[in-house]
Amino acid sequence: MKFLSTLSVLFLVVILLSCQSGVDIPEQEDYSKLEGLVTQIEAQMLTLRLELEQITDYNEQLLQKRDSILGTPVPMKYTMEGAFSTNLPGQDPALSTLVILNSSPDRKKAEELLRLTDSMDSVFAGFMEKNPKAIQIYSNAKLLASRIYPAFDAKNIVDPSLDVTDFNFYYEADLAHNPSKGTVWIPEPYVDPAGKGWVFSMVHPVYDGEELSSVVGIDLSIGDAIDSYLDAVDGYFVLVNGNGDIIGGKSEAIELLGMPLLKNHVYRESIQEDNFRVADFNLSRSKNREVRQMAQAILSDKQSFFNFLEDTRMDRVLEHTFSQIDWHLLEVVLPN
Repeated sequence: MKFLSTLSVLFLVVILLSCQSGVDIPEQEDYSKLEGLVTQIEAQMLTLRLELEQITDYNEQLLQKRDSILGTPVPMKYTMEGAFSTNLPGQDPALSTLVILNSSPDRKKAEELLRLTDSMDSVFAGFMEKNPKAIQIYSNAKLLASRIYPAFDAKNIVDPSLDVTDFNFYYEADLAHNPSKGTVWIPEPYVDPAGKGWVFSMVHPVYDGEELSSVVGIDLSIGDAIDSYLDAVDGYFVLVNGNGDIIGGKSEAIELLGMPLLKNHVYRESIQEDNFRVADFNLSRSKNREVRQMAQAILSDKQSFFNFLEDTRMDRVLEHTFSQIDWHLLEVVLPN
């Protein structure tokens, strides 16, 4: 009798859960907006990756032609004063900004590398013209020599004593972090040391034989590259990385999740170390307890939705995962 009673209780629980799941589990069509947005963003990512691979291939070809290029006398395009080239932003659209940091292990070799790769200027300019959502493209060498396009006021922004190899947009592409030697998307947004505000990056290593020579990277503005897609579709969307850091999104959705609005930070002081988005922009720090539970369910427990029971402003959050990068697009669905 006790055995039958236990079975009856279990049967009742199964029936109740089945009824609830029929109401609370979203249909596949509910994810259509998310799927469409992720498809669009990833298509753009793929295009950028292919272009970056072509650029790094060209850079490696220059390294292979070192003797012939350096053996041909050509007029100097740049003048260096200390760590920085003297050309000013907007002065000549054909020129980049060159930087040789004070910590360079070999200034003479750094200058030689920049001369060897002078033709990268036109390649960089062509890329920027073709991709207006990119904010800059650059090469950071192991010798701590950099080429950044378009030119910017490096002298008043960049600390000449920093070591660029300490930044994620360099070390994420090195052999230890990237043994496949392929393209790397950096999922964490950070404050750009060139003063461009919150950016995210795609980087690719350049090898001289078996030795890492430099890392070529593309920076994209969070607002221009991400929010433009989200703003084009009705709904409340927020983009987060796998750690729960908010990368971008509609302000209404960010406020609903109890998070502070993102600011277009511009770094006005010299940067001394890696700088990521502060923890205040992480979903686990939300003022809303249910939002913190949602972050756990979606990011840690790998659920594709979360139903709100206490906060009546929101019905549920739907999630779609990116395939190329550790990102998650969330849609906050309001009650009918």
